[in-house]
Amino acid sequence: QVQLVESGGGLVQAGGSLRLSCAASGRTLSSYAMGWFRRAPGKEREFVSTISSTGARSYYADSVKGRFTTSRDNAKNMVYLQMSSLKPDDTAVYYCAVSRGGTSPNDRYYDYWGQGTQVTVSS
Repeated sequence: QVQLVESGGGLVQAGGSLRLSCAASGRTLSSYAMGWFRRAPGKEREFVSTISSTGARSYYADSVKGRFTTSRDNAKNMVYLQMSSLKPDDTAVYYCAVSRGGTSPNDRYYDYWGQGTQVTVSS
């Protein structure tokens, strides 16, 4: 059983930055791709980014490309999401998840999810 705990969310002004962290326990994540998703109020959960097991490859939703960067530290069993140039539309609960299907934007391939961390961007 894998447990994921996100942290680093908060309230930030538009144009600001935040760094989200995802700490894993119960399993070593070095063999798995990881993903970040978000759910805004009244909207469906959407893909944000994914990173390969080694960290060599990462992919982003068009809405965050060039502003967000995902990384990982397998030695620490951690995954990160650096968010810059934040916009009010980025307001959402952000989740990290473990993929059983490689780097995929489809949440059906993700088996384990954290509880989420709230990011609120004020205008």
